[in-house]
Amino acid sequence: MPKETSIRGKVAKGLFWTYAERISAQAVSFIVSIILARIIDPEHYGVITLVNVFITIANVFVSDSFGNALIQKKDADALDFSTVFYINLVVSAVLYALIFFAAPFIAKFYKEPLASPVLRVLSVKLILASLNSVQNAYISRSMKFRKFFFATLVGTVISAAVGIWMANAGYGVWALVAQYLTNSVIDTVFLHFTCGWHPQLMFSRERSRGLAGFGSRILVAELIQKLYENMRSLIIGKVFTAKDLSFYDRGKRFPALIVDNINTSISKTLFPALSMVQDDKERLLQMTRRSIKVSAYLLSPLLVGLAVCGESFVSLILTDKWLGCVPFLQIISITYLFMPMHKANLQAIKALGRSDIVLRLEYIKKGFGITVVIIATFVFRSTIAIAWSFFVATIFNAVVNAWPNVKLLNYTIKEQFSDLLPNFGAAAIMGGLVWCMQLFGLKTWITLAVQIVVGVLSYLAISILFHMESFTYVKNVVKGLFRRKKEKKA
Repeated sequence: MPKETSIRGKVAKGLFWTYAERISAQAVSFIVSIILARIIDPEHYGVITLVNVFITIANVFVSDSFGNALIQKKDADALDFSTVFYINLVVSAVLYALIFFAAPFIAKFYKEPLASPVLRVLSVKLILASLNSVQNAYISRSMKFRKFFFATLVGTVISAAVGIWMANAGYGVWALVAQYLTNSVIDTVFLHFTCGWHPQLMFSRERSRGLAGFGSRILVAELIQKLYENMRSLIIGKVFTAKDLSFYDRGKRFPALIVDNINTSISKTLFPALSMVQDDKERLLQMTRRSIKVSAYLLSPLLVGLAVCGESFVSLILTDKWLGCVPFLQIISITYLFMPMHKANLQAIKALGRSDIVLRLEYIKKGFGITVVIIATFVFRSTIAIAWSFFVATIFNAVVNAWPNVKLLNYTIKEQFSDLLPNFGAAAIMGGLVWCMQLFGLKTWITLAVQIVVGVLSYLAISILFHMESFTYVKNVVKGLFRRKKEKKA
């Protein structure tokens, strides 16, 4: 019982600091992105979006495989951490060299000359990622997420100032490049001095092979996932225009901002917590189920509200030149409602050490996803159809990810959808009330302000009226955190 209480406390505390990190960073990034979007043309954002696709895919080799293996391994020690550090450093150097020489060919293929120098400069992020990837794993393993909060906040604020200054000075796309790189540099330096771990001059081929057993399968799975996630951007950038790509990316970015703040925060704390109880299937089931319920409860009203308020929100915040992103924003907001089910099931499977299952699932999901996006692109020839293909594939993916846990955790698909539906229903009622506010014909900013107030109050009222379980859980967690803080001060 004390062990269970300790884990619950670590999860709650970790969730608090992870969520605080995401909220603070994304709040600053959100404000900065609005300022920069008003200054910089959509075409320049299209170039950055295209370049970031290649960097994101390459970063999988640096950050997503051995780092997860270190977290999952119960007895990981200094030799394991140092071994992974040097492997990542070498891999990042090789990747940077490949991208540097491939950049002109990528720019020519997409008919975007500016993409070549931007890709060469921005790919320095890969080297920086290799320097802090093991530090990230070390902090996640020990669940000291408070360190992420300060590193992220400092880096985000300073890089925001750099980006805005350069944009106002007329540097265009290079203002965005400087913002991203400054953030990565500061984050890396901050973690180096605060995380409590530093590489030592030691390396073990035997340990690397052992970690690779788990990490390599996760690497392939994550690589497939990143290729799949960015496939639509690659297709839109090639078949359509940079402006079309910027609208798709901007429409995706706002709902993704919400998902990152909530679902990613929960997932980030969930994996190390689940790994601690991987031998207790009943406890693992309870934590997975709780993750789905709480994530859905927090995400649903925000995503539904964003979809309903999309046009007035974009017009007011970004100006009318960005209204082309509204349909993408609405489609993707509804799509992300199923992310809690998608993510929590995968985290549970990984915590059990079944990376072989994770890899098999990726083959199935991505085969289906590629099929629907090809149909959307070459049959319908529409960027909107490509966005809807993402919705169809996400529903399919959620079911596929849930299937193994029917056997592994005795958590049926019917039970999982039953855990989601109350939150969807409450959010739908709230969305209907929010939508009605635009019928009064008020000014855009007044309408948006009224919609936000009505949305918050109506969702809270529904939660209290129907005694929603996740509302009670979240309320008790918050109360517990403040109670412990008061006791600590006393």
